[in-house]
Formats: sequence, structure tokens, C-alpha cells
Amino acid sequence: MLVLHCSTMCHAFHNHVGKVTRDVGGSTAVEKLHLIFSSNFKIVQQHCFTFFFFFVKLHTDLDKGDSAVKYTLSGEGAGTIFTIDQTTGDIHALRSLDREEKPYYTLRAQAVDIDTNRPLEPESEFVIKVQDINDNEPKFLEGPYTASVPEMSPVGTYVMKVTATDADDPTYGNSARVVYSILHGQPYFSVDPKTGVIRTALPNMDREVKELYQVLIQAKDMGGQLGGLAGTTTINITLSDVNDNPPRFSKSIFHLRVPESSAVGSAVGRIKAHDLDIGKNAEVEYNIVPGDGGAMFDITTNEHNQEGIIMLKKPLDYETKKAYTFKVEASNAHLDPRFHSFGPFKDTATVKINVLDVDEPPVFSKPTYMMDVYEDTPQGTIIGAVTAQDLDAGNSPVRYSIDWKSDLDSFFDIDPVRGTISTNELLDRESIAQHNISVVATKVNNPVLTSRVAVTVHVLDINEFPPELAMPYETFVCESAKVGQVVQVISATDQDLPQAGQRFSFKSPQEGVKTKNFTIRDFGNNTAGVVALRGGFKRRSQEIYHLPVVIEDGGLQTLSSTSTLTIRVCGCDIDGSLLTCSAEAIFLPVGLSTGALIAILVCIVILLVIVVLYVGVRRQKKKETLMTSKEDIRDNVIHYDDEGGGEEDTHAFDMGTLRNPKVIKENLFRRDVKPELGLCPRRPAASQNSADISNFISQRLQEHDGDTSAPPYDSLATYAYEGEGSVAESLSSIESVKGETEEDYDYLNEWGPRFKTLAGIFGERSESQSDVTSSTTTENKH
Repeated sequence: MLVLHCSTMCHAFHNHVGKVTRDVGGSTAVEKLHLIFSSNFKIVQQHCFTFFFFFVKLHTDLDKGDSAVKYTLSGEGAGTIFTIDQTTGDIHALRSLDREEKPYYTLRAQAVDIDTNRPLEPESEFVIKVQDINDNEPKFLEGPYTASVPEMSPVGTYVMKVTATDADDPTYGNSARVVYSILHGQPYFSVDPKTGVIRTALPNMDREVKELYQVLIQAKDMGGQLGGLAGTTTINITLSDVNDNPPRFSKSIFHLRVPESSAVGSAVGRIKAHDLDIGKNAEVEYNIVPGDGGAMFDITTNEHNQEGIIMLKKPLDYETKKAYTFKVEASNAHLDPRFHSFGPFKDTATVKINVLDVDEPPVFSKPTYMMDVYEDTPQGTIIGAVTAQDLDAGNSPVRYSIDWKSDLDSFFDIDPVRGTISTNELLDRESIAQHNISVVATKVNNPVLTSRVAVTVHVLDINEFPPELAMPYETFVCESAKVGQVVQVISATDQDLPQAGQRFSFKSPQEGVKTKNFTIRDFGNNTAGVVALRGGFKRRSQEIYHLPVVIEDGGLQTLSSTSTLTIRVCGCDIDGSLLTCSAEAIFLPVGLSTGALIAILVCIVILLVIVVLYVGVRRQKKKETLMTSKEDIRDNVIHYDDEGGGEEDTHAFDMGTLRNPKVIKENLFRRDVKPELGLCPRRPAASQNSADISNFISQRLQEHDGDTSAPPYDSLATYAYEGEGSVAESLSSIESVKGETEEDYDYLNEWGPRFKTLAGIFGERSESQSDVTSSTTTENKH
């Protein structure tokens, strides 16, 4: 049986743990042996012994004391922290132990034969638990802390919670039981001893008096008893602002001085109400208390420094009013209902503004001036006047002038003292209908100060231009015109521009004289009509008529003019539409105009030119057929230097016949040789295969070699195959039937009134041709 003796060797430790036995047979076993010893083992060791501290001893019943048994130790810390005497079984600690580093050690012990190392007992396991002592002080791991609490908070307002941790064993003794206390920060704050919650301890703490507080908190273990360890931390507590202070003006009256020349909308002064609060609680709104002086000014708040900026709302005039007084109210924008009992959160101050006199330019009586003048007004005529005045206290005289840039041609002049404007040149409405000039007013005592005003001069029209026809009219009358028919409507125009608008009257200068052709009828709406007084006009008797027209305007001084209308007699259809107005057209057989004849002649000339060009090109191609160049070495061309037969060769046979075998007729003989009666050459059959060209040429060559009507000398024979020819046959007009056929033109009568005249002309021609034919026949019969 393995026996484990546990005891301490120092009087400071006398904890006998226990004794456990184990059968060699294994019926009972030691599972765990808990050995508890102090963690300041090293100190005890130094005080008790000079070397290893012996605290446990192993022994087996098989050990007879003859040194035949050897003890072994294994497990956590064996050989480094714990060691065993193999002969005696004494276990020693090599260094001091720390529970916070490792609270448990599990070891295994065994007794073996010293010679054979054969186990004498099964291996036994035991656990060594390190007993805790108070060797760690409480610590605030997250310190130092910062916190905030609103000012004027009631007592007991929660601020924050702090927590300290102790590394000692909380399950053993009071080593880890922490108690909190406040060392610095009283009487403003308090801390709960158990939870570490910090609260306010003093009412009505004012941020404006003191804003930052530094509180020192202590945490002590051993339940706060004497001899416990302690740790501290610092908490910086800030009082946050609340709106508990109203804005206050630094003085009750503000004096400002503003020049009268200040522009509307400009800042003329600044005032400020101070608020002890910060942030949005210090935002101030300014308002002008309604009154006499406040209507001239407005006030806004500068968001950056909370100043009240006084703005000019209307123009100032020192001569009208020299001072203004009004009240300004400053109030908080964000109110806290908890502090309404403190009184109104606003303040009022008086603002006095003195207007400073400024030397100002003259002021015209009107912003603009409008004047009217008739054109051709004599030079020096006064057309109007402008007036300017110095409103300053000195009331300086004013001098007037015209800006030369606005009147480059110097049409007007101005009296420098009185300001009267007069004409300097004759004005013409038709050239310039409106003049825009600028008049400058200058103070005598300060010429630098000037003001300007725009003057518009309208040039009025006078009746100086007589009326005239609105356009050159091309008037015509139909041969079939009726009495009283309006053949032309005329109107007039005038360069003048009367104020009441245009008004024209028309008449004929021969109204008192009896006329027989045309007259003028005034319609009363600035138009008139040319009226035919008779019908049955004939171009052959008279083609053109002239009608004078008298036109009068409606001005104060009536002006008139006489114009002449040219009226041409024309041919018209039934509905009065114009057909022709040319006198030459009467004698034309088909009623064609001169322009149509010219067009027909031009077309004929063009056709003749095309025919001439075509013939020239054809001749040029025939000449290019014979090769004259000695350098031409083509195999199918043979060049001879012999002089030909001339015209005999030309007329001997038809060259065109060789180009198309289907065109060969009966005339295959020479024109200069009388053919024999029995000789009739066979017409060669045309080859239908365009690819078999060599057979076709060989056949033609044999025919010409055996032809007795061929020339007796060498000549050029052209073999060409043009195919079957076109199925559409020839389109040439050469083979057209010659002779003119008579055509019936009665169908022209069915084409409408426009072709009635043409139908009549061609009908007369057909009848005349028929008469001539019949007369000729009659004469032949006779």
C-alpha cells in the first residue's frame, strides 16, 4: 500500500491534509489528493529552512527500508516546480507559487523496483491547489473617466458608474471583496460603496460658476477592513449648459451716427445682448419694437457672434428728419420650461440714430422727361425745360448741360441757368423719329457732384410728302369686258405719318369731262377701282389705254399727286382669266406666243448641232478603221503601200453589207461591172453560234475568193458578225412613211375654254386646206 503523508514543516502552516491507502491488488485507489499550501511558500521556506521546503512524503508498504524501492513523480510542474527524492519519497517545491498564475497542479506518483524499474504500485494521481492570499490590489481598467451632467440638476442625479477588478480569488475569504469610497470631490458628488455609481450630492450646481469637477474614487478590498489593498481612479465631470440665463444688454441706450447717403440695405450699426449660456442656449433673436423710428430700419442676428445688425430699410434725408429713436428687444430662441420662474428671458434697449448731413448732388423734379416737337421747326425754338434743385442746407445754384455723348449731332441746346431745351438744327422725322439725350445738373459750389436725367424728344410729322401709288400696277382689260366692270383695285402710300393714321382719296382729273373708256371709283377705305365705261375692246383697233389718277392725303395741308395707269387690252376666256396680251399673237396661225416660238427655234438648233456632231463622230470612226501606222504589228491587219483605186474601190461594193450578213440583198455585184444573168451568188447562212467565229470567217473568205464580181486587186475585207439583230426592228425615221396625213383637230373643242381659240385657228386651217384640195380637184377635172 502506497501511503502519502502530508504535513508542514513550519509552524506557520499546520494543515494536515489526510492519509489515503491503496491496496496493492487495486481494490481501492487514491483518485485525487488535494494539497493546499500557502502561495508565499518562498517566504516561509526562507524563514523555516535554508533549502527546499518539504511538505509531503510518499511511502509504500513494500518499502522495507532496504533501498529496494524508487519513487517517481510526473505531471504538471514535475522537475521544474516540484521535485521528489527517489529514495525517501520526499516532495519539495523548487520556487514560490502564484495562484493568479496557475491555481491547480495535477501530479502523478509511482513506486518502482530500483533494479528492474518494474512498478510495485499502480500510478496514483493527486491535485495540488494553491491557496489564495490577498496579494493583488483592486484596479480600474478603464480610467481615467470623463462624464457630464446638466447644471442645476437635483441631488441624486446619476452621473456614471465605475468598476474596479481584483485578481484575487473571490470565492476564498475577503481578498476580492471591493468597497468604493470618494477621496476628493465632496460635497458635490457621492459614490455607492457597493455598486460604484456616482451621483450628484449638491443641488443647483451652476455651470456659469464652476464648470469642471475632478473626483477621486478609491476601491479597497478585504471589505474595506484595515490591512486591505486599495486602488484609485480620477473622474473628470463637466456640467453641461442649460438655458437658465436670459440675454442682457450691456447698456440701456445705444447711440449711432448714420450718414444720409447710406445705401438702402446697408448695415448702419451693431448692438449686442450678452448671454452667459453657451451653444444654442445663447442664441439671441433681435426685434425692433413697433414705433415711429422703427419703420426706417430693420435688424438681423449675426449667427457667429450673436450681434444685432441694424439695416437701413428706407433712404435717409437729413433735410427731412435728422434723428430716429426706437427700441430693440433681445430674447432667447430656445427656452427651457423648468426655468420660467426665473423671470422673462429677454431684455430691451433704446437705440438713438443721428442722421449726418452729406453734400449730395442735385435732384431733378422728374425721373424722366418727355417732349414733342414738329419736324422742320425753326432753329432756336424752345421745346421744354428740366428742373433740378440742391436739397442740402446750403441750397447751391445748379447749372445744366447736355451730355455730348447722347447728342453727337448737336440737334439740341440747353440754357445752363434756366434748363430750357431748344432746337439747334432742323429736325427730320423721316431720318430720326426720336431723340434720346441726357441732361447733366451740376452744383456750383461743388462741381464734382452731378446728377443726370434722360430726356426723350419725339419728332412729330408734318404733311410734306404727297401720296403715290402703292406699287406699279399692270392693269389689263378683257376684250369681252362689260360696262361698269372693275378691272383693277389700287391703293396708295405716303412717307408721312399722321397722328390719326393714313387717309387717301382717289379721283380722275377728267371727272368734269365726259369720258367713254375708263373712270376711277373711290371705295372710301383708302382703295379705289378702275371701272370700264364701255365694252367691246379690240386689240386690233387699240391695245393700250392711259388713265390719269389723282391721289390726295388727309393731312392738315392736303397734298396730292397724279399718277398714270397703263391699261392693256388682252384676250380672256369665258370666266375672265387672262389668255394673252400680245398684239402679234393675233396674226399667228396657231396662237403661239413669241416666247414659245423662240423656245421651239432653240430646240431645233440644238437638234441640228447634235446631228452634225453625230455625223462627225461616225466619219471619224470610219477613218480610224484603216491602219496607217507602219509600227502596227497585229496579225489580223496587213498593211499595203499600194495606191488603191480611189472612188472605184468605194463604189465597188457596200462596206455596210459585210458587217451584217442578214442585210445582204440582191445587189451583190460591182457597180462598175455589168453582172451576168446567170450568176446569182448564194446567200450565206448566218451562224447562230457566236463562239464559232473562225468557221464564219473561213466561210466568208472562201466566198470572196470565188466571187467574180470582187475587185481584181488586193483590198481590205472586214468580217464582222453582229448577231440576229434586234427583234424591235429599226427605230430610224429614215424608213418612215413620207408624206403628211391630215389630222382632225376637233378634239381641241373638248379641252375647255382655254383651248377654244387654238381649236378655232386649227379648225380654220383644216377647212382652208380642204377648200384648196377641193378646188384643185375641180380644176383637174376641168
